[in-house]
Amino acid sequence: MGTENSQAPTNAHLSVHLMLIAMSFVWGINFPIIKGALTELSPPSFNAIRFTTASLLLLVLLYFREKNFSIRRDNIGRFILLALVGNTVYQLFFIHGIARTTASNSSLILATTPIFIALLSSILKVEKITKPIVQSIIISFAGIILVIAGSGKPLMLTDQTLLGDLLTIANPICWATYTVLSKPLLKIYTPLKLTSLTMTMGTIPLVLLSIPSLNAENWSIVPTQAWLGLAFSAFFAIGIGYLMWYTGVSVIGNARTALYQNLVPVFAVASAWVLLSEKMSPIQIIGASLVFISLYLVQRTK
Repeated sequence: MGTENSQAPTNAHLSVHLMLIAMSFVWGINFPIIKGALTELSPPSFNAIRFTTASLLLLVLLYFREKNFSIRRDNIGRFILLALVGNTVYQLFFIHGIARTTASNSSLILATTPIFIALLSSILKVEKITKPIVQSIIISFAGIILVIAGSGKPLMLTDQTLLGDLLTIANPICWATYTVLSKPLLKIYTPLKLTSLTMTMGTIPLVLLSIPSLNAENWSIVPTQAWLGLAFSAFFAIGIGYLMWYTGVSVIGNARTALYQNLVPVFAVASAWVLLSEKMSPIQIIGASLVFISLYLVQRTK
């Protein structure tokens, strides 16, 4: 069984792949939505409200689906660790990083997430990283470089973006830790329970740290567009998106799921092309094709 024979994914797996493509699409259009909302709300306030909303959504779903919020006592520490790394710490770095750097810089940095997940999975022996997976990660990363290069917005390393870049670099490390350490727990708990409980635990410190910003906000002047953007990000990008991610990890594994994150900048460019009439250059089309090819190759192997 150690061979890497080519095989088509099962119907169950196919539905997960389609779900992860939908997740990537939502995350792709979430970037400009966040940028727009952050012009009206401070990053801490935005994060506190959207994570509180997303947590409540998932807790309601968990109640109606499982009616069981209990976890084993020996797993409480792991839940708290995942909550802090994947929700509190990650989001603090993410929201402040994206507000302080360029879209090109953040896209390239976040595209290293599959690399960190593959490395950590291998080091901790949580998942075997095969040659096809490594090849797919390389092809996917090369595709992201072409997508960014073809945008006409060059990468920048200046005093204005340095802090944002450093904050953003912490994101793939946190997300890799969050993903890899969750794999053993997903053998015990459903993706819905693990997602809802870790998100709720991680939201508590986020809200506490955001109290000064929440008190300082002038809520009466926040426009409807910002509230709609916050609602979209809370319900779809965070609540449903995190649940889809953990479902992917549970069914097809860490590394294969991680590759779908590189579809995010592809969909961001494509949505700008369709909705904003921005041109999609031939280099970007080639880069996007490489990302899809990497997904096809890695899903065709055991």
